[in-house]
Amino acid sequence: MIRDDRFVVREAKEEDTKAILNLIIELAAYEKMENLVTATEEILKDSLFHQGAAKTLIAEFEGRPIGYAIYFFNFSTFNGKAGIYLEDIYVKPEFRGMGYGKDLLGTVAGEAVKRGCPRMEWSCLNWNKPSITFYESLGAKHLDEWRTYRLTGEDIRKLAEE
Repeated sequence: MIRDDRFVVREAKEEDTKAILNLIIELAAYEKMENLVTATEEILKDSLFHQGAAKTLIAEFEGRPIGYAIYFFNFSTFNGKAGIYLEDIYVKPEFRGMGYGKDLLGTVAGEAVKRGCPRMEWSCLNWNKPSITFYESLGAKHLDEWRTYRLTGEDIRKLAEE
């Protein structure tokens, strides 16, 4: 963990919602997907802080948000235990390569250990070589045999009605 009094990772609070949304938009821009962001402050407040749909961590440097992680618990029927799915992890470009991302991810890993989770999982875009290199340096393994599927909008409604 980083030994720098200027850096802290903490649980997000409702008043962090605007900062979280801004960081989500920055991540979407980096991934060339800003047109897919439909989240608003109101939606995030409701989902994260009222419904408790996911846990959010804020990474701060000198009191300023420089990154975040959003994760939730999934379940492995094979293990019979909950695991952690890391939906997002993001650190502003000017703070990369300094250990802040590793500390942020390590905080999520600490939660997994505390709760006895047998695994943590996340997705990474195929073209994102810097992130792939970072994750593999930590011992993360790419699962070639699995393919991600997604239903959205009208396809969800259509399936639900059948």
